[in-house]
Amino acid sequence: MDLSNLKPAKGSIKKDKRIGRGTGSGHGGTSTRGHKGAKSRSGYSKKLGYEGGQMSLTRRVPKFGFKNFNRVEYKGVNLDTLQQLSEKKDLLVITQDVLLESGVISKKDKFKILGRGELKAKLEVTAHAFSASAKKAIEDLGGIANII
Repeated sequence: MDLSNLKPAKGSIKKDKRIGRGTGSGHGGTSTRGHKGAKSRSGYSKKLGYEGGQMSLTRRVPKFGFKNFNRVEYKGVNLDTLQQLSEKKDLLVITQDVLLESGVISKKDKFKILGRGELKAKLEVTAHAFSASAKKAIEDLGGIANII
């Protein structure tokens, strides 16, 4: 056995149905589309979510809830992350630029300092918001919590 005599298993490969190739092929005439109607015509495509005239799912299910478009979404940055950053890069001041450089936040993110973890270094932190526990932890060590 070598590469020159490899073949797929018998019956595993089927020839495609050649549609619209004359009456002798058995698939000529209407080309397996039946007679008349939208589905038999060229360029037919049904609308997204159409269920054949039955009321569509999007109309059957009731609307509910409320989305506040004035909501400000903050990215959470915890104290343990700040501690790791200050140890790794030997920092005393942590700003938006420092967090951007290290990949903790993205360019357009507003971020909030949260209180998970332990902070050992005296840091000056500038952020969009602080949780009460995070602000307390920073100020207890003699650090400063500035709001942008």
